Amino acid sequence: MNQPVYKRILLKMSGEALAPKCREDGILDFAFIDRVAAVLKKCRESGVEIGVIVGAGNIWRGKQGAAQMDRCRADHMGMLATAINALALQDSFIRAGLDTVVMTAVEMDTFADRYNTRRARELLSEGKIVILGCGMGVPYFSTDTPAVLRAAEIGADAVLMAKNIDYLYTADPRVDPTAKPIYDITYAEILEKNLKAFDLTAVSFCQENNIETYGFGLADPENIYRVLAGEPVGTRMHN
Repeated sequence: MNQPVYKRILLKMSGEALAPKCREDGILDFAFIDRVAAVLKKCRESGVEIGVIVGAGNIWRGKQGAAQMDRCRADHMGMLATAINALALQDSFIRAGLDTVVMTAVEMDTFADRYNTRRARELLSEGKIVILGCGMGVPYFSTDTPAVLRAAEIGADAVLMAKNIDYLYTADPRVDPTAKPIYDITYAEILEKNLKAFDLTAVSFCQENNIETYGFGLADPENIYRVLAGEPVGTRMHN
């Protein structure tokens, strides 16, 4: 397998991708998370510096969970849910032999360190995996936007959007059988066509700051390494 083409990446993992197929067993598929940890260990051994930001769709979907709820309060609950996922990832990563630190955008020093850019960069340079929880610490943003913001702050070479869908499509493949996968696309095209690649605020930020992004399915965790090695996995998004 080819060597990684990136030195430092920000991996955004959707909460839904971490959920067990049979939700009766709980909110997290720990065996699957261990598989992700094994792949990230291989990435680290190849010299890649790794930041991870995690969503919380497996636990809480904001106002979609309770339409009558105040939006700010609903989003605060979502931030707390990302912290739960971050701690679960940390436990698995440490057991895999990875030196891992959780940093959160809101203060909860009993469980994690408070995020600041300088310290995050230092930890990454030391070879530690930095897991980021609580988004940006403010409501009204999906985890996609803090993912690309943190990527810019830590100087990541690329953002890997690991989701529960394998490509960006011309339409929603769950409702439109004619939807076709897109392998390479510019941010200008995404915005012009109003494609739901990820949060359009995040798309605009990537366009303005020239951040390269890949959207791919996490069902096979090896896809993480394949993207790092420059293999044609998922959808490449760029200027």
